[in-house]
Amino acid sequence: MSEFLRMEKFTGWHMLAVLVLFFGVIVSVNLTLAWYANSSWTGLVVKNSYVASQHFNENQVERRRQIAMGWKSEIEYGEGILAVRLTDADGKPVELKLLEAKVGRPAFEADDHTVELLPAGDGVYRGQTELASGIWQADLKAADTPEKTWEHAIRFTVSEVK
Repeated sequence: MSEFLRMEKFTGWHMLAVLVLFFGVIVSVNLTLAWYANSSWTGLVVKNSYVASQHFNENQVERRRQIAMGWKSEIEYGEGILAVRLTDADGKPVELKLLEAKVGRPAFEADDHTVELLPAGDGVYRGQTELASGIWQADLKAADTPEKTWEHAIRFTVSEVK
């Protein structure tokens, strides 16, 4: 046989190298995916989805009741002031003692914080908070409504902050 076509035996060392390489690739891919999953965690919507699913019908009834109230909300942010205007179905201002807003990024819980919005007249409620530019969500909650509590989520964009 010529030197060119001569093949060496496949030994135990070769098999060890193949196994180490094979499992090394699997472990490194798993570690990479675990790191990405951990670094992009957006938080929980509910603590226990099974328990939340048991109250789905009641939540739907509550949502329909709130929609039937016909309240509208408009939100503005500028110079560190978050302002929300609430109007009823007839376009009249809604007067409350306090409006609470849980403000945060829609897809990340690290920036979540609560802002108390105090009445400023004519259905406008204002509170002070510092928000970076980007997309935000305010989960509004009014506890002292004529009926039950009123909750509403509204997304808004903060332009470049100066």
